[in-house]
Order: sequence, then C-alpha cells, then structure tokens
Amino acid sequence: MAKKIQKEKKKFSLFTKGSLDYFIWITVMILVAFGLVMVLSASAPSALAESNGKSSYTYISKQAFSAVLGLVAMMALSKVDYHIYRKLKWIIYIVCIVFLVLVGFIGTGANGAKRWIIIAGVNFQPSEFAKIGFILFFASLLSDVKEHGKIKDYRYGFIYPMIFIVPIVGSILILQNHFSATFIITVVTVVQMFVAGTKISHFLITGLIGGICGAGALMVKNGGSTLGTDFRSTRIETWLDPFTDPTGDGWQIIQSWYAIASGGLFGVGLGNSKQKYLYLPEPHNDFIFSVLAEELGFVGCVVVILLFTVFVWRGVVIAMKAQDNFGCLIAIGIVTMLGLQAMINIAVVTGTIPVTGMPLPFFSYGGTSLIANLMAVGILLNISRTAK
Repeated sequence: MAKKIQKEKKKFSLFTKGSLDYFIWITVMILVAFGLVMVLSASAPSALAESNGKSSYTYISKQAFSAVLGLVAMMALSKVDYHIYRKLKWIIYIVCIVFLVLVGFIGTGANGAKRWIIIAGVNFQPSEFAKIGFILFFASLLSDVKEHGKIKDYRYGFIYPMIFIVPIVGSILILQNHFSATFIITVVTVVQMFVAGTKISHFLITGLIGGICGAGALMVKNGGSTLGTDFRSTRIETWLDPFTDPTGDGWQIIQSWYAIASGGLFGVGLGNSKQKYLYLPEPHNDFIFSVLAEELGFVGCVVVILLFTVFVWRGVVIAMKAQDNFGCLIAIGIVTMLGLQAMINIAVVTGTIPVTGMPLPFFSYGGTSLIANLMAVGILLNISRTAK
C-alpha cells in the first residue's frame, strides 16, 4: 500500500515539479512585457481623448490587470496534469457551445458582429476561450481514434471529427459574423487532424468538393458573382485598392502604411508615433503592430517576429517530445493557434491580406484575449514538464 501511494505521488510530481521549458517561459514574459509597453504608448492619445484629458492610463491599467491574472493562471495551469482535460472533453465541448450560443442571443458587438457577452458585470469574449476548449476536445477525440487504429479511415479519421467542427461550431460563429475565430478554429483542427495521421487525400478530395459547392452557392446567392455586398466583400475590394475610398473603408490600411513607412530602419522613437494621434483608428487593438513599426522601425518588427518564431519553434519541439499523442496534439494546436494569429495580424496591417479582426497575441489590447493566450501557454508548459 505504501509503495502504491509513493508511486502515485511520484507520478503526480512529474506534472508539477518537472522542469518546464524556460525558452517558452522567457519568450512569453518578454512578449507580455513588450506588449504592455506598446499598449501604453499606442493607447495614450485615445485614452486622453475619451477622458477629456484626465488620464492616459485607462487602457494600460486594464491591460496590466489582465496580464497579472493571465500570468497567475499560466503558472497555475503549468502545474495541472494535462491528462485531466481528456476526461473532461465532453464537458469542455458542451460548455464552449453553450457560451457561443449565448453570444448569439444576448451578446454585444459592433460592425455587424456579436463577439462579447456580459455575465455578472464581467465583459468577455467566449470565442477566445472556446479556441482553447476545442483544441483540448479535438486532441482527445483524435487520440481516441488513433489509439483504436482508425485514424486512416475516412469515416472515423475525417468525417467523425468534422461532425463536431463544421455544422456546429462553423454555423454558430458565422451567425455571429466572427469569421476570424471560425477560420482559426477550423485551421487548428485541420492541423491537429493532419498531425494525428488523417490522410492528406481526404482533405484534398473533400476540400475540392466543398470549395466547388461553396462557390456555386455564393454565385447563386449573389447573382453570378462570388463577391457579395456585405461588409466582408467591401473589405476585399478595399484591400485590392484602398485608395478608391481613402477617407472611408480604405482609411485604416492607408494610415497603417503611413505608420510603417515612417518608421524606417530604427523608428521615430518609443512614444513618438504620429499616426496613433487619432489618425489610425484604435491603434492599441488590431493595428498595434503598425504603431510598433513606426516607433521602433524595421529592427523592432524583426525582434517581435523573431520572438514569435522562437515561441513556435520551442512549441513544436515540445509537441515532438510530448509523452503521448494527446499531449502532442494539444501542443501543436496551441502553437498553431498563436503562431497563425500573429502571422495573420502582421499580414493584415501590412496589407498582405484583407482586414479582419485578428489581434496580435500578447500585444493587442483586450483582457479576454491576453488571459486566454496565457492560459494556453500554461497548458503548453505543463506538457513540457514531461517531455521526453
């Protein structure tokens, strides 16, 4: 009996006292600190304007509070054995669905998109936590299929996971006009399926059929055109040539270009951005990288990109050395989610792709996003404690 208790204690200690990946930990701490500095710099003019000159610390105080909560949650989750999420997969999935449905009924938002919900006076964005929840759920689901030797089977290795992502999650998020979250969740799930061992041919065949059907449906709906008349179509047209509407839909990306071009090699200096003075709309949110480029220049941009590259690299290493398939799929899901969000955000502010509401992880203002991202890192750190 004593040996059994000792064995259980030893097993538990692997997930609480093991050496975590300090490359990831240090990189994330630098990103968070860097992000707080940029939020302070980018948000000061907006905060002064909204408070009639009373305070420039409105946004940074909230972001700093969220950072503290997120870091506490990160370190706490780094001590929680990640295998517990496998036992709770259905509860996690149902909770995510319930909150996403609630947003459709009682959610608040802007520009035709509902993304936030207020419960007990707390305003938060359920989709940010849902991203993590779905990573844990699909990692468990795919691990079960793989362990039963059916991951190469079209019905179990492809159709079965897609049942829980396409008609349910996709329809809910599309009804909320939250395309960016829909895209991230879908891509992360596909990457997890690919890593788990789903055949590439299954993706290609189904993707081709789905693409043809989707294009045909859009053409029927829009009278022969694949571009509709909604705000997303306007975003695409503006992306192709923002100067066709320089004071309207093209204003944001044009001001972003001005900011990036003004930065040059070393930038105009921290705090000296001109575009953040109410030229660039909400510079502390999705376009915070533009302010960073203006103030710290090309060198500052390279440093940030390198930090994200280090994060992705170490995350992939953790996934490769994970104790089991479940840990591997969680790790690769988290790395894909954060890395993809960073890549898309930078692509948006540079005009490489159409504008979409994608925050820059650890930088963009938003308590829900920051806390959720740090929680995801905490789970990743726990996996690293038992990496082979």
